[in-house]
Amino acid sequence: MRGILGAMVDGVLSGGTGEMVMDEDAWEAWYAAREVEWSGRPNSQLVAEVGALAPGRALDVGCGEGADALWLAERGWQVLAVDFSATALRRGKAQAVGLGRAVAARVMWMRADVMTWSGLDAPPASTPAPAPAPAARRVSRFETRFDLVSAQFLHLAADRRRAMVARLCGVVAPGGSLLVVGHDPADLALGVPRPGAGMLCEARELAGLLDPAGWEVLVAQARPRPVAVSGGGELVVRDAVLHARRRAS
Repeated sequence: MRGILGAMVDGVLSGGTGEMVMDEDAWEAWYAAREVEWSGRPNSQLVAEVGALAPGRALDVGCGEGADALWLAERGWQVLAVDFSATALRRGKAQAVGLGRAVAARVMWMRADVMTWSGLDAPPASTPAPAPAPAARRVSRFETRFDLVSAQFLHLAADRRRAMVARLCGVVAPGGSLLVVGHDPADLALGVPRPGAGMLCEARELAGLLDPAGWEVLVAQARPRPVAVSGGGELVVRDAVLHARRRAS
């Protein structure tokens, strides 16, 4: 990963306000204005939490250029990789081709905003389901239930973060895992580039959004992670890591 989150996306999305604007147009403009941005390596917390899991169906939310999705696919996962930047998705597809046909076939790339994508909405039991749209038909093999749902560093304000977690919880299959990773507020004291304070959260806050009757929290901690800093050297930041398993019954 370049610098610390690309010097927090070079301030391009912030408009100089210190608060990042996390919308489709801003992200697409940011990706389109530069060459391949990230390292191509998967997020370390994904590797730590998912490496021992048996492969199944995975949803990678905000997949960006696809490093996490491709890492999962290389390990046998069937992955739906979702982002709202067409440029980022195009780069992910190109990377997939280089990994061979078998890996590329395990990843389905979709341009969508998960906050509004109707594919994550289940109709009421009493309401006949409408005929699926083309995008919904393309993901029918996933049955909109996943053995792993991963959301890495989405940087959402508190109200949108709560709404996002609720939506993602709804598509985790019984026995499946929800993995949400963000920047811990402790990073603000380090003086490193970060989105606005309102977009940071502690892992215990994330865990508090889950119903204990339906979820077993496996990990909820601020986990240290060394990162490269501009000019050389290394700094230890902290990631807010939530890994929870949906109870089977």
